[in-house]
Amino acid sequence: MWYAIIGEDNPDSLERRLAARDKHLQRLNMLTEQGRLLVAGPFPAIDSNDPGTAGFSGSLIVADFESLQGAQAWADADPYIAAGVYARVTIKPFKRVLP
Repeated sequence: MWYAIIGEDNPDSLERRLAARDKHLQRLNMLTEQGRLLVAGPFPAIDSNDPGTAGFSGSLIVADFESLQGAQAWADADPYIAAGVYARVTIKPFKRVLP
């Protein structure tokens, strides 16, 4: 089943985000290689594709997992958690309708 993983950033976490980004992307690339990633990306803190020093307010990942517990375990191991980027993470089942 698809699950939406919504991470909300801590204030002033841009430097920590950038430092952990490569490891975070490696895990997302593994999901892609397994055919389990629908979409992933950050929420710019301002209305711009390149928010610069304004940074990001969080991230969205929609991926296929066996269960809610599997999605939670995967999210708990995210390098952004260990680096203190995310203040909180919410995981919800996601029903893909379109496209």
